[in-house]
Amino acid sequence: MKALAALLLLTLPLAAQGATKWETSYQSALKRAKAEHKLILMDLWTEWCPPCRYLEEKVYPSPEAQAALRRVVPFSALVQKKDRTPVPEGTRLAEQFNLEAFPTLVILDENGKEVRREVGAFRTGADFAAWLAK
Repeated sequence: MKALAALLLLTLPLAAQGATKWETSYQSALKRAKAEHKLILMDLWTEWCPPCRYLEEKVYPSPEAQAALRRVVPFSALVQKKDRTPVPEGTRLAEQFNLEAFPTLVILDENGKEVRREVGAFRTGADFAAWLAK
């Protein structure tokens, strides 16, 4: 019981910060970016891609990444499902932004114009945060 209480005390600060709200449609990401005057981080990914899963499971949840993600509008653009079934909006965005490999992270201005990109996964949340801060 003491271990559970200690665990709850350790996780309360993280819960109080709240999880990052990821947009799942391009139009809602653009709308939010304009309203908040922020850049968009578009993550073009697939369910079958190990580096994509690594970002989702290990990098994005880190405290450094969570802090960095608060400065942008994060947008998750799923391109293919686990069985490689294409997702219409993700496929269209992959074509529009000349996707060559997964994952591809694209920074967009609030009008949807590409600012820069990174292909591949970051090893740590700190690495990701440093790239995002450029």
